[in-house]
Parts: sequence; C-alpha cells; structure tokens
Amino acid sequence: MADHPRDDSTIVIEARDLAKNYGEFCAVDRISFTVKKGEIFGFLGPNGAGKTTTMRMIQCVSPKTSGELSVLGMDVDSHPAEIKRLLGVVPQETNLDPDFSTYQNLLQYSRFFDIPGPEAEKRVAELLEFVALTEKRDVMIEQLSGGMKRRLILARALVNRPKLLVLDEPTIGLDPQARHLIWERLKLLQSQGNTIVMTTHYLDEAARLCDRLVIMDNAKILVEGTPESLVRTHGGAEIVEAENNPDVVTCLNDMGIKYEVMGDMVEVYTDNAREVARTLLEKCHPGKVLARPANLEDVFLKLTGRVLRE
Repeated sequence: MADHPRDDSTIVIEARDLAKNYGEFCAVDRISFTVKKGEIFGFLGPNGAGKTTTMRMIQCVSPKTSGELSVLGMDVDSHPAEIKRLLGVVPQETNLDPDFSTYQNLLQYSRFFDIPGPEAEKRVAELLEFVALTEKRDVMIEQLSGGMKRRLILARALVNRPKLLVLDEPTIGLDPQARHLIWERLKLLQSQGNTIVMTTHYLDEAARLCDRLVIMDNAKILVEGTPESLVRTHGGAEIVEAENNPDVVTCLNDMGIKYEVMGDMVEVYTDNAREVARTLLEKCHPGKVLARPANLEDVFLKLTGRVLRE
C-alpha cells in the first residue's frame, strides 16, 4: 500500500482487513473496501455496527488496531496530519461556535488552514452563497434553525477545499425541505469532482445519494454494491404485503410461497407482484393486499433484523 501521495490514483480510500479493538471489544472486524474518486460512498448499519468507528479511522482521529488503511494515497499511521489537511468533515453533532456569527464561524475556521485573509474572505462569501445563507451572514448561531446550522457545518467543511468529504449523518433531525436542500448541494459537489463518504440512518437518503454502499452489522460488512443491485439481489424486484393472520399464513404455507413476517403483515419477495397478489386474493382471501417495489429499507431490515438496538 502506498506511503506517499498518489495524485493520479482513482482510489481515494483503500482498506484491507481493517480492525479496531477497544480492549477485548471488537468495534470493526477486519473489513475491506475501496472508495473511488468522484463517488458518494455510504456506510449503513444499526447502532453499534462499526460505522462511526470506521469513519474515525478514516479521519485519522482513532488509530487502527490492525490491517491496512490508506486515504488519498497516504497511510493513516504515517501521514495523519497531511490527510487531515485534505479532509472536510461534517460531524453528527452540531459544534458551531455560539460566540460567533455565521460569517465569523467560517472565517475563524479558515485560520486553521493558514488561508490568507483576502482569500479566506472570498471563500467564506462564496460558501455562504453556496449553502443559501448569505442573508444570514451576521446572524448569531443560536438564532439559526436546525437546517441552517447543518448547512453552515457543510460550508465549514468546504473552507479548505478538501479532496475528500466525510459526512456523519449529514441531515440528522432535519425536516424534508432542509434535507432536500442539502441533498442538492451534495450532488452538486459530486458533479464538481468531489469524493464523499457518508453514514446515514435514512435509507431513502442512501438510495438517492450513494453510488455504492456497504451495510455493516456486528463490526463486519455484510454486503457491498449499488443501491439498485443490493435491492435486486437481496430483496427481489417487488414485495407483496398481506395481513398476518392464521388463515393467510396457512394458505401461503399450503401453496409453498415463501414469506417473512413483519409485525401485523406478511411480506412476499417476488419478481412478479401482480401474479402473486392475484393468487393471494383468489385463494387466501386476505383482508387487504399491497404490491409495491422493493427498496433499500427492505434489504436493510432483511439483513440486520427488525429488532431496535440502542
């Protein structure tokens, strides 16, 4: 694995058998993945799956226990300072400085990267316009809405013109309008050549944004692929839902149709939802039947289970 910058490389992150232990607890268990230049790559998984720990190793704020990890062509153990200067990070928590205005937050942050004053002021003005906060330039942080704060944190992550953006739950707690605005900005950044790595609990967000993703559970990577290929491989093209009652279950068993129980519903994964739905209606007499396309949430729940874990 390279120990010096590889500007011509199409691989931005490369991990092989990457592991992180805290004493006897294994937080990340020998995972391997690559992130290519210009793509949006997602980490999905239940709480405690190992996503955030992996992101912290990529950011060089948590040393790996074993395995190999290079970021932007550099080894994380030998070049952490160089890597950090080339990253833009959007943390899960809102950690803006409440003593400064919107504009001052970005300007103060620029000083960490030794950006000359006039250039810093120019970048800050451009970034405020990019995240639609120009009119809030002189507003104090506590007066901003949640969506405005998340957009400002995204702008802050771009101050140093990073080669890699690392986003931990970028739209957590936001209303649909605010989420969509950030989605638009992230896709625009990608169109400009930016590489983005993100975690999210919103499955629709992952399906909309990610070119490729991994689903993690119990410190391991379960699957990797495009959202479309994962749905096709693990969920089937369509799902037929019917009421979960003894008559329907008995009928499905008698016909040899495989199904999964989802609370008060049973789900049939299929490539021919119309025919399955008609068969259920004719032979099983359920109270109601719903046919719909399979989605990433179906795959996620199928692979990681439906029990809530805190």
